[in-house]
Amino acid sequence: MPTVEVQNLYKEYSGRQVLRDVNFGVKNGELFVFVGPNGAGKTTLLRIIDLLEEPTSGRVLFDGQIVDYSSKKDMVALRRKIGMVFQQAILFNMSVFDNVAYPLKVRGESERNIKQKVKEALGLVQLNGFECKNALALSGGEVQRVAIAQALVTEPDLLLLDEPTANLDPKNVSIVEEVISNINRERQTTIIMTTHNMFQAENLAHRLAFLNDGKIESIGTFQDVFGKPSKPVKSFARLENVFYGISKITTEGTSIVDIGNGLQIEAAFRKTGNVRLHVPPEDIILSTQPLISSARNTFEGRITQISDMGHVVKLKVKIAGNKSFMAQITKRSFNEMQLNIGSKVYMAFKASSVQTN
Repeated sequence: MPTVEVQNLYKEYSGRQVLRDVNFGVKNGELFVFVGPNGAGKTTLLRIIDLLEEPTSGRVLFDGQIVDYSSKKDMVALRRKIGMVFQQAILFNMSVFDNVAYPLKVRGESERNIKQKVKEALGLVQLNGFECKNALALSGGEVQRVAIAQALVTEPDLLLLDEPTANLDPKNVSIVEEVISNINRERQTTIIMTTHNMFQAENLAHRLAFLNDGKIESIGTFQDVFGKPSKPVKSFARLENVFYGISKITTEGTSIVDIGNGLQIEAAFRKTGNVRLHVPPEDIILSTQPLISSARNTFEGRITQISDMGHVVKLKVKIAGNKSFMAQITKRSFNEMQLNIGSKVYMAFKASSVQTN
């Protein structure tokens, strides 16, 4: 019997359908990942499984028992078995120890048990020695690890993680992924997590589901989902650096595409009218100094997201006009440039790198 089973689940907000006919089961001890673009409904689905929200229709089962949302007693008993880590961790203005100990104090655990369990939880997330530090003085990665320790300290049967490495630097991404893998392997904790990072899903998941526009498009192993991808999965795999704009042919035989907010991209193709552009992340050159390059497209921006993929690092760079590009560089280049969240960078790519349908 699956630890978690979701049947024919729908969720609406003010008449807008956020989840549509969602069906899946997660087995005891499984690490199950929902992958998909932002706005697909991943966070809403986790909140329903965490019993923070009730589905519009359909049902959720834990160990074969249907969740009765009208029974406060049943809900409290079930929630004690679940740990949840939100994308934006919220900690109290007190020590790391007191933040992690809080769920145990609420449950009336003895001081002796609290000290032992907090020590173990902080050890799991590699934060031994941080007990007396104020939680609000920590880095973003450390805050996320404290939040995971807080969720783990009660030894939940089910751990829910909503984009647990979003906006973290590569070092903390690596630590958090190691923690997730170890907890699942050593404690046999059932884990359901969400991510928009398909590489992370490949590294961690036993099985995954691709969620798009509130509906599960495909489910299975990484190879099942991405090996022979459906059209929505293909589109997601190429979602990075996709822009829409109006193209005009120049006197030089190239095209200038206005993508809005005063931003233009030069492309080697010759097209007029509405176009859809794609710039491969690996074709973008990054530098901490202004670039002297023959590349026709140069922009200045700041790093807002870092994803460590092993031998390469993907960086989200926000430029003028509230647009963002994903760039891919080697781990060596990343270390040599000493990049981090907020770092100012210069990026460039050739007109020939700009692709269109």
